[in-house]
Amino acid sequence: MSLHPSVAAVRVAVRRTLAALVAEQPRGRLTPDAAVLVACSGGPDSLALLSATVFEGHKLGYRVIGVTVDHGLQEESAAHAGHVVQQMAAMGADETASARVEVRGGRGPEAAAREARYAVIDEMVQHFGAVGVLLGHTLDDQAETVLLGLARGSGGRSLAGMRRRFGVYRRPLLDVTRTDTVTACQVEGIEYWNDPQNIDPAYARVRVRRKVLRVIEDELGPGVAATLARTADQLRADMELLDQLAHAAYDDLRDPDGLEVKALADLHPATRNRVLRLAALEAGATGSELFHVHVVALGQLVFLRRGGAEVQLPGHVTAYLTSGGEGGRLLFRPTAVQG
Repeated sequence: MSLHPSVAAVRVAVRRTLAALVAEQPRGRLTPDAAVLVACSGGPDSLALLSATVFEGHKLGYRVIGVTVDHGLQEESAAHAGHVVQQMAAMGADETASARVEVRGGRGPEAAAREARYAVIDEMVQHFGAVGVLLGHTLDDQAETVLLGLARGSGGRSLAGMRRRFGVYRRPLLDVTRTDTVTACQVEGIEYWNDPQNIDPAYARVRVRRKVLRVIEDELGPGVAATLARTADQLRADMELLDQLAHAAYDDLRDPDGLEVKALADLHPATRNRVLRLAALEAGATGSELFHVHVVALGQLVFLRRGGAEVQLPGHVTAYLTSGGEGGRLLFRPTAVQG
């Protein structure tokens, strides 16, 4: 009997990622106890990913470890996490792990939950000595991310969507549709959980998924999600090149006495904005709250060249000019606490 196309699509994607991870190891070989973590929520995307990783990973010599994170945001979340652990073990994971996190922060529940989730998974990577972590985001997730970035006017970084890889993290399924992951689970007899938040219209991503994308496909024809995902890949390559240029420029300009205003002004705007953002982050500005408006304000300082002018940034950081004219310098200091 031939393999179902949806199961094959997931397995091929995972096989490529796992093989690439092997190639990145010393001498292109895995150590006998090499582990790969699979982040699993109990939904169809992550369960299809785990099933494929068990199948493909064991052939390559990986220890496959299923991990789940309980954010404590829903009733009976602890019981659900326990069920996912049992399911991961039944599916053939060599080991399983779960952790409960406390979601804090004023940036909204999604961002705070994501930050807490990655923090605890990072700890698991260290504990298990894992060479990689696989995440179950699909082509549809990528398309939604691009549309959200476009709607928010967030610039190229957001339009470039989710990265295929960062640090030890990998997203093997960015070329695989959500329909394929659901079908793969059904074909393999894997029972999956439908997260109620995935149908809650209070979330912008849900509205994009259930309304916006459907309207676009009705009006422009099928395949829009794939086109948006492909656009993200193209923009990602451009963004990475611009980021490299910005890092090189920042290394040249970095000085204990501050960034020379004239040298900043001479940079191409695309490079200058990235250099200003890098400088602000290094000074302690909060990355998740450092928006385009803040970078624009820093750029205005550069062209204003008026000593004493300043801009307050998120994270209690203040950017200021030491003097006017050609010799002006851009510096950063902690924002003074009032009262």
